[in-house]
Amino acid sequence: MSAPAIEVRNVTVHYGDVLALDNVSLSLAPGRIYGLIGMNGSGKSTLFKTITGMLRPDHGTVTLAGQQPALARKAGAVGYVPQSEDVDWAFPLSVRDVVMMGRYGHMGIARRPKAADKAAVAEALARVELTDLADRQIGQLSGGQKKRAFVARGIAQGATILLLDEPFAGVDKRSEGTITKLLRELAAEGATVLVSTHDLNALPKLADEAILLMRTVLLQSTPAEVLKPENLARAFGLDVTVGDAE
Repeated sequence: MSAPAIEVRNVTVHYGDVLALDNVSLSLAPGRIYGLIGMNGSGKSTLFKTITGMLRPDHGTVTLAGQQPALARKAGAVGYVPQSEDVDWAFPLSVRDVVMMGRYGHMGIARRPKAADKAAVAEALARVELTDLADRQIGQLSGGQKKRAFVARGIAQGATILLLDEPFAGVDKRSEGTITKLLRELAAEGATVLVSTHDLNALPKLADEAILLMRTVLLQSTPAEVLKPENLARAFGLDVTVGDAE
């Protein structure tokens, strides 16, 4: 059995006096898609930021492909697609510029792209179907196109671990289908994909496994098991059905 791509052990995170994550442990294998679900405030974004090393836990450890998060990021192993509100869409960068950022770790200090960098960016843009919009300012794209641009950045850098924080929020059905298909392809190529989503109805088609979070991991199992009403009720409260919990 292959070593975990993402290993989270007994991670606790506070924001001041507020407990955001409580003794979270996860083990995610290569070549699989994991769907992360939980209500707003359950700690999903905090977990992403802790995994990437943007937040340091109060207690516990995170390793990515056996490395500390900072080293894994420096090696280009981690691709992160943030929530839309975490990005300055007015910044004067083209779609191509955003995707090229994924190649920075492959360049010298001057960050002058070589032929291999340009080829990697062109291939990534083609895979997310944004070639025709490569020179458009990033903020001018639709919600789904923006998410696809950040997925392309991860592809261009050669990331083997992809973290997507609510990639389907405000996204049209075409982009949702394109992103889902692409994530399945990347997982088949050996990538580890962790996706947070509110769309519980789409979870069985998207994910191989689901993780139910409420500041701690309540359950990690098949989507069918996690989506049972009695399990959803543990995270969302009351008598929750899949349709009600979107």
